[in-house]
Amino acid sequence: QVRLVESGGGLVQAGGSLTLSCSASGEVLSFNIMGWYRQAPGKQRELVATMSTRDKINYADSVKGRFTISRYNRDDKVSLQMKGLEADVTAGYYCNIVQGIQNNWGRGTRVTVSS
Repeated sequence: QVRLVESGGGLVQAGGSLTLSCSASGEVLSFNIMGWYRQAPGKQRELVATMSTRDKINYADSVKGRFTISRYNRDDKVSLQMKGLEADVTAGYYCNIVQGIQNNWGRGTRVTVSS
C-alpha cells in the first residue's frame, strides 16, 4: 500500500500562482505514474496532469501552458506548478499514483481562486 500526502493548497487571487506537492511513502515501485486530478463542487473528478517515472507527461487540454508537473523520483514526490490561476480552477486537488494493479489516492488539498 502507498500513502500519498498533498500540500500547498490554499486561497489565491486570480492571476496568481500556486504550487502543490505530493509525497508518496510505503511500497513505491520503480515504475509508476503519479499525478494530479481535481474535483470541483458538483462535478466529476478529472485529470489535471500525470507523469511517469520515465518522464512521460500527460496534461489536460485546459491546463496546457499554465500548469507544469514535475517529479523527483528519488524522493517519490510530484509537484504541480500552477500559474495564471482563474476562478475555474477552484477545486479539490488529489494526488494519485498508479503502479501495477494499485491505484491510490491522497486525501486532497483545496485550491480556491478569488476573483
